[in-house]
Amino acid sequence: MLPSRALLIASVGLVIAGQLCFAAVLCAASAERPNVVLIMTDDQGYGEFSCHGNPIAKTPHIDKLASEAVRLTDFHVSPMCTPTRGQLMTGLDAFRNGAINVSSGRTLLRPELKTIADVFRTGGYRTGLFGKWHLGDNYPFRPEDRGFDEALWFPSSHINSVPDYWNNDYFDDTYIHNTQRVRRDGYCTDVFFDEAIKWMDQQDEQPFFAYIALNAAHWPWFVPDHYRSAIREALDDNNEISGNIKPVLRDNLISFLAMGTNIDDNVGKLDRFLRESEQMNNTIVVFLTDNGSTMGPKYFNAGMRGGKTTLWEGGHRVPCFIRWPNGLKLSHEVDDLCHVQDLLPTLAALSGIAEHTPEKLDGTSLKAVLEDPDMSLEERMLVINYSRMPTFRVKYTTENPALPHKDGALVMWKHWRLLENRELYNVKDDPEQRHNIAARHQKIVEKMRARLDGWWSEVEGDVLTPQRVIIGHNAENPLLLTACEWLDVFVDQQIQIRRGVPKNGSWHVTVAETGTYELELRRWPKESRLKLHEGCPELQVTDGTFLEGTALPIARATLRLDDRKILLAQPDRDKTAFVTQAKLDSGPLEIRATFFDKAGTEICGAYYLYVRRID
Repeated sequence: MLPSRALLIASVGLVIAGQLCFAAVLCAASAERPNVVLIMTDDQGYGEFSCHGNPIAKTPHIDKLASEAVRLTDFHVSPMCTPTRGQLMTGLDAFRNGAINVSSGRTLLRPELKTIADVFRTGGYRTGLFGKWHLGDNYPFRPEDRGFDEALWFPSSHINSVPDYWNNDYFDDTYIHNTQRVRRDGYCTDVFFDEAIKWMDQQDEQPFFAYIALNAAHWPWFVPDHYRSAIREALDDNNEISGNIKPVLRDNLISFLAMGTNIDDNVGKLDRFLRESEQMNNTIVVFLTDNGSTMGPKYFNAGMRGGKTTLWEGGHRVPCFIRWPNGLKLSHEVDDLCHVQDLLPTLAALSGIAEHTPEKLDGTSLKAVLEDPDMSLEERMLVINYSRMPTFRVKYTTENPALPHKDGALVMWKHWRLLENRELYNVKDDPEQRHNIAARHQKIVEKMRARLDGWWSEVEGDVLTPQRVIIGHNAENPLLLTACEWLDVFVDQQIQIRRGVPKNGSWHVTVAETGTYELELRRWPKESRLKLHEGCPELQVTDGTFLEGTALPIARATLRLDDRKILLAQPDRDKTAFVTQAKLDSGPLEIRATFFDKAGTEICGAYYLYVRRID
C-alpha cells in the first residue's frame, strides 16, 4: 500500500492526466468540426445574380459558390429584414421571437431566447458578427448580449439610420465594436469582409462561426464609383430594359447593381482567404439575402411577382447556397419548401453540436436533404407574417398595420400560396401569381386556413407585448434611446430628422435599479453639436448629398414618465438639450418626450433621449 502522501500525489497525477486527455479529445473534436461563415446581403432578391439569369449584373464569384454548393430552390425568408434576421437567429417564427418589424419598437428579439450564436458558442466555437444586426441597439438586445464574442456593427436598419453615428455615409464610417464606437477607413462592405477575415485568421485553436451581414445593397445606394461603369455599359446594351426605365430610376438601378458587384468581389476575396489559409474544405459557407428585391420588379424579377415588403413570391423567395467540400460532396438542388428558420438546426447538425439547440423550434434540420440528393423533406406548411410599417396601406385591416394581425399572413404548402387569408395561388402553374383560384379550390383553402388559425392561436397572446430596453443597468449606462424605438411609430432615417418630421411616440423600457436618473432631450444627436432650434446645411458626402436640415422653433419641452409630467422651459447652457433629473423606481416605465414652440404648440417628439443613472 502506498503512503497517504504518495497516494495523494498519484491521485492528483491521474486527475491531471485525465484532464489533459479530455482537453486533447476536445481539441481533436474542435479540429474536426467545420468552420461556418454565413453571408447575408440586404435587399437583393432571387434575380440579382447572373447564375439566376440576371441580364445586367455579373456575379462570377457568387455564381461559382452556387455551382459548388447545395442550392435551395424553394427557400423563403420574411418580406422585411428584421423578421428574417430574428428567425435566422432563433429558428422561430417572427411572431414567437418578438422581432417583427424594421423599427417602431418592434425590432427587439426576446432576450430569453437562445440564438444561433449562443448555440455555437456553447458548442465550443468562437462567434463573430460583422455588419448589420437590426435586432436591438441597447442592452439586453445587442449582439454582444446575444452570444457574439466579437461584434463590429451599426445600429438599426441601415447606415445613416436615426441611431447611427451622425452623417455616416458608407465610407470611413464610425461603427460599434464590442460596445464602443470606433472609426474604420474604407467602404462599408469592404470593411465588414476585411474585419471578418482578420478575425477568422486569428482563430487558431477553436472553430469559428462568422456572420457577415451586409447593409448593401440597401438604400442609400452609395458605392465606389468605379463599380458603376460596367453596369452602365451592360444596361446601355440592353434596349429592352434601358428603354423602359426613367432617368432617375436608371441611376439608382446602376448604383444598386454596382453595390452587388462589390459584394461579389468580396465573396471572391473571402474564398481566396479560405484557400490560402487551407480552410476552404472544412468551412461551411452559406449565402442568402434577407428579403425580396427593392429593384427587381422594376427591371428583372426572375419570373416572380412582387418585391420587398410584399407577400408575393418575389417578396420572400430568395437564394440560399450551402457549400462544404468536406461534408457536402455533391452539389445539387433541393426543391423542397425551406425557410430561413431552418438554418439554425441545420448548421448545428452539420457542425456536430445539435445537442445545444433549443428543444422547441419552428425550423427543421435540412441535413439529410443536403447530404443526399435522393432524400426529401416531409410535407410541411409554413406561415409568414410580420408587422408592417405604420404608413403602409393594407387591405386586411383598418387598424395601424404595425399591429400584428392574423390576416396579414401568407401560408405556404407545396406549390400553394394563401395570401391574407383570402387569395390562393399555384406558383407551379402560375409563377407570376396572376390568377386567384381560391373559389375553385375551397378544400385546399380550408386546410391552409386551419393551419393559419391554429398557428395564430399559439402566438396571439404575446405578439402585441412590447420588448423593453433596460435603462440604468451597469451593462449600458449611460445609453441612447432614439425615435426608431417609439412603439408603432416609424421614424428611422436621418433624413427624417433633417426634415423634422412632426411625429412623436413612447419608449417602453424597464428601469434596472431604483435611483436618480439624468435625462437629456435632444433634436439632434450629441456628435452633431447642433442646437435645438438650428437646422443644418446641405452636406456633400463621398457619393451623394444629404439634404439641408429644417430649423424648428423649439422653445420648451415636456417629459412624461408614466403619469408623471415634467415641464422643461430652459435648455442647457449650450442650447443643445433640455436636461433634467428624476427619481425612477425599478420596473416597467413608459417615457414620452415632446418639444413645443413658444405658443405651446407641439412640434415633434425628442428624437434622441440620453439616459444615465447617476446614483
